[in-house]
Amino acid sequence: MTTVTPASSEAIPPPEAPRSLDALLPPEIARASEAVGVRKAGMDPVSMLVLAGLAGAFIALGAVLFTVTITGAGGGLGPSRLLGGLAFSLGLVLVIVAGAELFTGNTLVVMAWASRKVSTALLLRGWAIVYLGNFVGAVATALLVFVARNWELGNGAVGGTALRVATAKVQLGFLEAIALGILCNVLVTLAVWLALSARSVPGKVVAIVFPITAFVAAGFEHSIANMYFIPMGLLLKEEDAAVEASGLDAAELAELDLGGFLLDNLVPVTIGNIIGGAVLVGAVYWFVYLRQRAA
Repeated sequence: MTTVTPASSEAIPPPEAPRSLDALLPPEIARASEAVGVRKAGMDPVSMLVLAGLAGAFIALGAVLFTVTITGAGGGLGPSRLLGGLAFSLGLVLVIVAGAELFTGNTLVVMAWASRKVSTALLLRGWAIVYLGNFVGAVATALLVFVARNWELGNGAVGGTALRVATAKVQLGFLEAIALGILCNVLVTLAVWLALSARSVPGKVVAIVFPITAFVAAGFEHSIANMYFIPMGLLLKEEDAAVEASGLDAAELAELDLGGFLLDNLVPVTIGNIIGGAVLVGAVYWFVYLRQRAA
C-alpha cells in the first residue's frame, strides 16, 4: 500500500492578501511618485524613446478627437470647449492606462531628483529623450491624419477648425504662452498625481478626466499637444478647402510658419510646462511630504 505524504507547508504558498481598492493618501502618493521617478530615470534609452513616441501619438489622437468634437458644436464657447476637453482626455488616459512616457507628466521625476535618488544627468537625459520621442510621435500622427484626409470631414469643416486652432496658438505673446503653459501643466501633473492614487482603471480614468477637461476648456497650452496641432495647421494651410472653411485671411495665415511654431509657441509653452509641473506641483509636494525624510 502506497503512503501519500502530505506536502510541506513551505510547498504551498499562502493565499495572497486581497489588494485594497482604497485610494492612496497624499503622503503615499508622494512616495509612489518618487519611486516611479526612480524607475523612469533608470529606464534604458531605447525603451524610453519608443514609449515616448507612443505618448506623442496618444496625445495627438486626443487632439484629433478634440478637433472633430468642437467642429460645429453648438451651445456657445463654454459648452463646446467642455466637450472638447472631455474628448482630449483620451490622450492622457491612453498614456497612463496603456503605458507611455509623456514629457509633461515626467516633470514629476523632479521629486526623485530632489530626494537625491536620481542624478541631474539622468533627470535631464530622461527629459530630453522623452521630449524628442513625443515630438516624433505627435508629428508622425499629424502626417498620418493628413494623408488619411480626416480633415475633409464636414466638407472641410474639420480642417478649418484645425487651421484656426493652429493659427491662434502661434499668435500668443511669449510671456502669455509661458503663463498658459504653467497653468496647463499644473493641471496635467495633478491628473497624473491623482491617477497614482487610484487602484483601478475606472478610478484612474475619473482622476484624469476632470483636470484635463479643465485645462483644455480654459484654453491653456500643452507643449506635446501643440506638436500635433501646429504641424497639422502647417500642412493644411496649403489646402484650399481647409483655408476656405477656416475663414482666415492671408495675413493671419502668414503668421503660421515654422518659426511661429518653434519660437512663438513651443519654446515658451515648454518652459511654462516645466515650471508648472516640476516647480508648482512636484517641488511643492516634495517639500511638504518628502523633505524631512530626504534630510
